[in-house]
Amino acid sequence: MKNPRAAMASLAVASLLLSGCATAAGSTDSAASTAPSAPAPESTSAAPVASGPSEASKMICGPETKDDVSSILALNEAPHTISKWADGTYTCTYHLADGPLVISVKESPDPASARKYFDALEGKIGNTAPIKGLSNLGFPAYQTNDGSVVFLKDNSTLYVNATKLPAAVGPQQVTPTAFAYQVSTTILACWTEHH
Repeated sequence: MKNPRAAMASLAVASLLLSGCATAAGSTDSAASTAPSAPAPESTSAAPVASGPSEASKMICGPETKDDVSSILALNEAPHTISKWADGTYTCTYHLADGPLVISVKESPDPASARKYFDALEGKIGNTAPIKGLSNLGFPAYQTNDGSVVFLKDNSTLYVNATKLPAAVGPQQVTPTAFAYQVSTTILACWTEHH
């Protein structure tokens, strides 16, 4: 495709139009995961951590996100997931045939703390490029060429890590970064619809 940004924007619009969001996430298996998760930038806040993830964070392991992943990859059934809550971060690992897809949400006590985490994470995950224009959906965002996409919305940092997937994903043979972006837009649409 000649214009990858236009393709990503089209994927975002399609995801937003096709996704339906419920207010509560479906049940998932909770356990520690051995798959990669978000690097843990050092905390800059002494605020207490919530005892569990918010309903918005739980959406990363909810039926809409599972349906989106299944649809993009043309799976016959929703993939097995394992979720965990630790240090203010909710992580959902999708066990896919080609490797793990790891989605996490860091819940910060306020927007300033969230921005510090977002910026620190950018330095930890490697060579990033900002997501600009329509493609960023109006939120601060960046991506890597190898499959990571990160968005900041209010107090939450959404990190979709598809770096362990092959170079071409699903029947449309999209890059891991394009896949991570499409999954991100579904989650952001759910958050926007319910906030």
